[in-house]
Amino acid sequence: MDFSEIVYEKKDGVARVTINRPKKYNACTTQTLSEILRAFTDAWSDGNIGVVVFTGAGDKAFCTGGDQSIRDAGGYEGGEGVLPLEVMWQQVSQMIRTIPKPVIARVNGYAIGGGHVFHVVCDLSIASESARFGQVGPRVGSFDPGFGTGDLARAVGMKRAKEIWFLCRRYSAQQAMEMGLVNAVVPHEQLDEEVDKWCGELLEKSPTALKMLKYSFHAETDGTAGVTQLGVGGLGMYYNTDESMEGKNAFMEKRRPDFKKFR
Repeated sequence: MDFSEIVYEKKDGVARVTINRPKKYNACTTQTLSEILRAFTDAWSDGNIGVVVFTGAGDKAFCTGGDQSIRDAGGYEGGEGVLPLEVMWQQVSQMIRTIPKPVIARVNGYAIGGGHVFHVVCDLSIASESARFGQVGPRVGSFDPGFGTGDLARAVGMKRAKEIWFLCRRYSAQQAMEMGLVNAVVPHEQLDEEVDKWCGELLEKSPTALKMLKYSFHAETDGTAGVTQLGVGGLGMYYNTDESMEGKNAFMEKRRPDFKKFR
């Protein structure tokens, strides 16, 4: 797969998606988001992959949101036939939340604005001591009306989430740890080692159990959509049973199915 704004690697059961715009502090364009979606889709469908690591190139930034240099009165610039950046941002967030595999945010620097949203919706966040967190929406004339507010409130509580959004302050990795915003903080030079350790532990666990747990965490808060995702996860397992195949085979063989033996 060819990419120009991300790096996508797969090795030993782990897929790594890296935003590769370090000179822009890994701010995203519609092209970046399109490539992220393609990479996550590949990781979803690859049975050899059990964990996805999401990060940014360099040692300055994880992601700092949308590239403000391509934003105008109507929103962010995009190519012909490309959805608006703000729509694609929600699609990436939704992909992170619904891919049936754990997603670890490797927070190597600034996680600001939309980048902060990305790390929030990841299942786990491991941060370098040099990482910095915060929102900028009200400062730059923007906001996130979806996962970036709802998931944040569930992670740190409503009062703290409003503080983060309303005041647009910066928070250290240690502060983020104390408020429950990240799972671990390590010296920068130990970040990859720590991420690899968590990946290794996850790969030892039942992939089906992890998938259903992930969907279960969102089922209540996401309403019908969450219950649907949970149900579809169960449907995928059901398709692998002899009972399900009896229905399919009977249809193809033009006979009545015999489900009695499965009761």
